[in-house]
Amino acid sequence: MKPSAAWEGKMLKIEGLIQREPTDGGPVSQKTEIYLGYTDKNLYVMCVCFDSERGKIRAHMTHREAINSDDEFGFVLDTFHDKKYGLFFYMNPLGVQQDGIWDESKQPDFSYDMLWYSEAKLTPEGYVAWFEIPFRSLRFSPRSDQKWGVFFERDIPRNNEYAFYPRINRNVQGFLSQETDMEGIADISPGRNLQFIPYAAVRSFRNLDDRDPNHPFFTGKHIEPRIGLDSKIVLKDSLVLDATINPDFAQVESDEPQITVNQRFEVFFPEKRPFFLENAGYFGTPVNLLFTRRIVDPEYGVRLTGKIGRWALGALFADDRFPGRSVPRYDSLAGAKAYFGVGRVSYSFGKESFIGAMYTDREMRTVPVTLCTANPCIIGTNRVGGIDAKLKLSSQWLLYGQALSSFTRFNDGTHKGGPSYEVNAEYSSSRLRYEGYYGDTAEDFQTETGFFRRPDIREYRQFLLYLWRREGERLQRHGPGLFTINSWDHRNTRLEWFTNLNYRWILQNQVFFGVFANAGHERLRPKDFSTLAFDRDYTHHHQGFFFDFGYFKSLYLGGELGWGTDTNFNPASGPPVLTRSNYAQVFATIHPFTGMTIENSYLLDRLRDEMTGGSVFNNHILRSKWNYQFNRELSLRFISQYSTVLVNPARTSLPRTKNFNVDFLFTYLLHPGTALYVGYNSNLQNRDPTLGHDSAGNLLHTPGRYINDGRQLFVKVSYLFRF
Repeated sequence: MKPSAAWEGKMLKIEGLIQREPTDGGPVSQKTEIYLGYTDKNLYVMCVCFDSERGKIRAHMTHREAINSDDEFGFVLDTFHDKKYGLFFYMNPLGVQQDGIWDESKQPDFSYDMLWYSEAKLTPEGYVAWFEIPFRSLRFSPRSDQKWGVFFERDIPRNNEYAFYPRINRNVQGFLSQETDMEGIADISPGRNLQFIPYAAVRSFRNLDDRDPNHPFFTGKHIEPRIGLDSKIVLKDSLVLDATINPDFAQVESDEPQITVNQRFEVFFPEKRPFFLENAGYFGTPVNLLFTRRIVDPEYGVRLTGKIGRWALGALFADDRFPGRSVPRYDSLAGAKAYFGVGRVSYSFGKESFIGAMYTDREMRTVPVTLCTANPCIIGTNRVGGIDAKLKLSSQWLLYGQALSSFTRFNDGTHKGGPSYEVNAEYSSSRLRYEGYYGDTAEDFQTETGFFRRPDIREYRQFLLYLWRREGERLQRHGPGLFTINSWDHRNTRLEWFTNLNYRWILQNQVFFGVFANAGHERLRPKDFSTLAFDRDYTHHHQGFFFDFGYFKSLYLGGELGWGTDTNFNPASGPPVLTRSNYAQVFATIHPFTGMTIENSYLLDRLRDEMTGGSVFNNHILRSKWNYQFNRELSLRFISQYSTVLVNPARTSLPRTKNFNVDFLFTYLLHPGTALYVGYNSNLQNRDPTLGHDSAGNLLHTPGRYINDGRQLFVKVSYLFRF
């Protein structure tokens, strides 16, 4: 539990980590020693993590990144010393790596994978972690003498303990704003940095082609080869040019389940494709103007990101083959592509403040008549531009704002446009957290590159959380929370008011639970539902509880259950109606033995008739993911998901559906970029074998019978060449 004789005395030693949780300002509960050093090529960090209760250390052999429930040690490097972006490197006691981009205005981005080396080992007195970070994997200014920001973190989950050096105070907004300076590194350079990752893949598949809704049929190939290339070129040590040609994302895990039935607005599914995730923070603004899942099927993409002095730059260009592939070959839109161009620039000033501008453009050749009537097929031009700013008013107050304007032209020659504004204020202290938001979006505002649910709205939201802290007690924190929404359209019609009141208790050993009550009104208009003859108000209420239980090292439970009233937006006939509702979201993660992780989830959404209690529909989604990690490089993953919508046709127009999907993936990941994947996916659904249609134009479903409407077997290999 100490450096070797060759290193001892030659590295900087750091001690004295300070808790942020649960005792703000208290010393770390377990002795921790950190050692730093560097050569002309690498940065070295070692941590000696003593633990007087060695048997309670939480460490699982799992896939890369999935260590948030384990004991951890790591650090964040702010190599440009702008207190805005950083790179983080973390590790659990078994050496499983976690890295990514630390963005002060967003959640950490785990998708950015870097090439670095590490080892860790459990010992009778705790564990030891060793990091070797090549300077070639970092971006920094070309100065001969470097001044970076850094903070170190040790997590001890059984105590809900998060300790830092230097102290990261709860009374101050942000983490990088409290970093310490790291000086003394001189005469280093990442040198020439060219990366090329070619891949080759082959697949066999069969799926349902329903692009022509009147003539669906099954298609497939026994062998379909595919090749492509990802590349990365570092310019002037601080700018990064990324390019991809014919990208393939077959190995990307399927989306986590969400309830999509009976939803008025689009449900957000996060991006998972590596090319679009990397450096996504450079394009982040208060309004989500770049939601890269809009680029469904790219043939190529180019991205430039980085920093020059106080300037942060981001540019992205990509095509999308989806519109032309969403229609049959005889359709006049067949073969058409959409083109996406995005530019972002921001300038840092003062104490962690910045002002920025962003412009997005989506262009496509449209045709007057096409089978595809969705926005991606009928919009020829969509352009959005505007400015945004972040102002740090004090150590506890932050202010964000953005002003935008859009222009959209459709395939029939019509066009529309309008502005959108929003401002958001945040306050944070050791006990109180507050957020206030006001937004105003014109009726004709639209973004086809971003994610935006609702135009023609003025909305005011508030969030308040107050926690009493009981330092050193089993009950560590408890307190109330409040969340409110009030919105109107531009004719001063009140659309919604909503209030959520909750109370939570946070205990040791990752145990957390709370109760809540909701009340609200939702007003629907004839423009929202043509079956309404006039505006109608729907009164909603809910109550329930939520919980997290991580007391045992091998078991985690979490979830939320609620009941009350909701609107049935899909009645069998007539306008939407008020119904009774129940919902549940339950999650369980099990580590039965070393290397095995089983993640289970169950989602339920149920509506019943308000008067009789008779069923309207039951939506069940059950998912189980099994991952066996043979070692840090080799893994086998299995996912099964069953979903069903059981309906009463007398009360809803929704079809009765059942779907079962299985997914196998064998992965050998030597390091990011060099990997072998072998995967198989199959989907069963209760479709009618005749592929006929019901009266609403939907493909028929047959109760109690399944057919395979999609399967794929693939092999993919990629290799990182670095010069």
